[in-house]
Amino acid sequence: MRTPPAILKFYLRLGIVMNTRTGNTNCLWKRDFVLLIFTGLMVLLIYSLTTEKIRTERILVSKLQEKPVLCPVAISEESITPLKNTKHYLVSAFMDQRVKGFDIRIIGIFKRDSINPLHCSFCCGGVCNKTSPATILPHSDHFGFPYTATDVLCQIPKNCDPSSVTVLTQPSSNASDHVFIPIRNKKEEIRFNFTVCISSLFGDYNNVLQFAQTLEMYKLLGVNRVVIYNTSCGPELERLLQSYRQEGFVEMVPWPIDRFLNPSRGWLFSKHGGDLHYFGQIVTLNECMYRSMERSRYVLLNDIDEIIMPYKHENLVSLMNSLEPQHSNVGEFLIENHIFPKKHFEPSGRFHLPQWEKVPGINILEHIYREDPERGVYHPHKMIVKPKLIEQTSVHEVLRKFGERYKVPLEVCRIIHVCVSMRGYLKLEELNEDKRLWD
Repeated sequence: MRTPPAILKFYLRLGIVMNTRTGNTNCLWKRDFVLLIFTGLMVLLIYSLTTEKIRTERILVSKLQEKPVLCPVAISEESITPLKNTKHYLVSAFMDQRVKGFDIRIIGIFKRDSINPLHCSFCCGGVCNKTSPATILPHSDHFGFPYTATDVLCQIPKNCDPSSVTVLTQPSSNASDHVFIPIRNKKEEIRFNFTVCISSLFGDYNNVLQFAQTLEMYKLLGVNRVVIYNTSCGPELERLLQSYRQEGFVEMVPWPIDRFLNPSRGWLFSKHGGDLHYFGQIVTLNECMYRSMERSRYVLLNDIDEIIMPYKHENLVSLMNSLEPQHSNVGEFLIENHIFPKKHFEPSGRFHLPQWEKVPGINILEHIYREDPERGVYHPHKMIVKPKLIEQTSVHEVLRKFGERYKVPLEVCRIIHVCVSMRGYLKLEELNEDKRLWD
């Protein structure tokens, strides 16, 4: 603690007195010296106590002036959070200031016939009485299902540094009765070049061999992280994914959508029924894109049985280094899908390895015959996107974006998709031999 000026003057005076006291007044000098020391200590003690009291009173006054409403709210640690007093669900919230007038984007699942005005409520440094009106943007690709992926856009109130947010049906509602979700992407840094988003695993999916081969292929191609949304998978695949998770290559996101809704196993409501398209595929793709927005330069949006494969470059890094200078304003790179029917096998058996025979799943290295797409009908693509230029995505194309679209030529890059044949009537000699995986 700094010595006050009054005490310094006291010690100066004490030194002068000590230097001038001499002779016959020795006893008097000793008495005065003791008195001065005692007086100085008392002054120092009183000054310290007074200063501490003033400081404490100022802190108390400042706190009283703030009049905070403490925020003893519940913060959800789940990937799906029911929204109170509605038929809707919140998934995650992100800082997103790309659209003028808004700061926060909440990814949700909303019932399309029950969308009413809503308000965002923020938890700001322990205070939870900050609200702002919400803008609701249902995604246009809902394929007729009752529920759809939905964005909720909010503006942060003044003098608020929010840590979490929820949505209210009335701005006057007691926010402490609601469950908040944390706000992500506040202090992220670019750490990855490429992230692959796998929409969802369900139905005790257990295609272990193809899954492992695909993940290893993506490692060779330069992918840094694979994000997987897991509703259910088989025990062997669960063990495999845990090993990849422990090494940091796979990020597992629990996706218990079947606890809340009746998710469809198909893409069209009129044909497959259910509440939500394909176990919430569009929701998870958008959530993954925003989850990766501040930490990954590029995001690959495709299924686990699809590999986005460069044909003129050794890896994805070289591919994008070649495309980027020519297409710097492009946010959506469309890659055409090409099917390798799993019913046709490479004849030499080169990769029919005995150590893999008891591993469940498809051995993609045994399937080297590629179908040509039927050009007279719609043919799907998957995407490499720059997430900072994308606002909303569907499965085969981006719905809302800030950048442009570019269809990558087939000779440069295409999808290797080992699955059931789309043109099963084609004979083997009508297919193309393609050993790009072997490279």
